[in-house]
Amino acid sequence: MHDFCFTFPYGALVAIGGLVGFMRKGSVTSLAGGLGAGFFLLLAAQMSLNAFNQRRNSYLALFIQTVCSFALTWVMGQRYLVTSKIMPGGVVATISAIMTFFYLYKIIRGGNHIAPRKD
Repeated sequence: MHDFCFTFPYGALVAIGGLVGFMRKGSVTSLAGGLGAGFFLLLAAQMSLNAFNQRRNSYLALFIQTVCSFALTWVMGQRYLVTSKIMPGGVVATISAIMTFFYLYKIIRGGNHIAPRKD
């Protein structure tokens, strides 16, 4: 599976989560963090998709995705440890940890598999 296949929904989920946090609690931190991380994830997903369409890998996109997901794992994991609330800290930390491992796996495997061109 290609990284952008999971990053588009993951980035959208993070951005929407930031908006929901702002609308429900008025948290500007949730808005900035959610929209900021979501923006970078969606940007990296688009970079990866564009590179894939050009039949190459985008290691910059994988790096951005890994850094964003690791940062979300760390920040939301700390939030969960302090508040012990599953939502949003525990859920976002868990999903982000899974995505971090997925991105690390993709880096170790050499990026997206690009099939040989059929001429």
